[in-house]
Amino acid sequence: MTPDEFFGDQALSKALFAAICREVDAIGEASLRVTKSQIAFARRRAFAAVWMPGQYLKGRPTAPLVLTVFLPYRDESPRWKEIVEPAPGRFTHHLELYDAAGIDQAVRRWLQQAWDVAL
Repeated sequence: MTPDEFFGDQALSKALFAAICREVDAIGEASLRVTKSQIAFARRRAFAAVWMPGQYLKGRPTAPLVLTVFLPYRDESPRWKEIVEPAPGRFTHHLELYDAAGIDQAVRRWLQQAWDVAL
């Protein structure tokens, strides 16, 4: 599956994904893995992913895109929709994105930190 196939006719979701891709490209090399449920960014291991909650929450208003960032610590920013620790020392942070303004310096910092430890 390609990113175009993943997003289909969801133009805003695709535009937000493109903005995230630009941020990741500015940090350094990363591979993309597109599945039916998400697009993951990885080095040796995944450090971030994007997904569309509308795929799962039919009929309820949702953000066009969620950015998930994998960090080795719990970041206490109130911007996170949810933080989960699926394994000891591996925290999954979910950030709802509604427009490109939400991809700011804090998001860049989180992506950089996640990229740094994804060796």
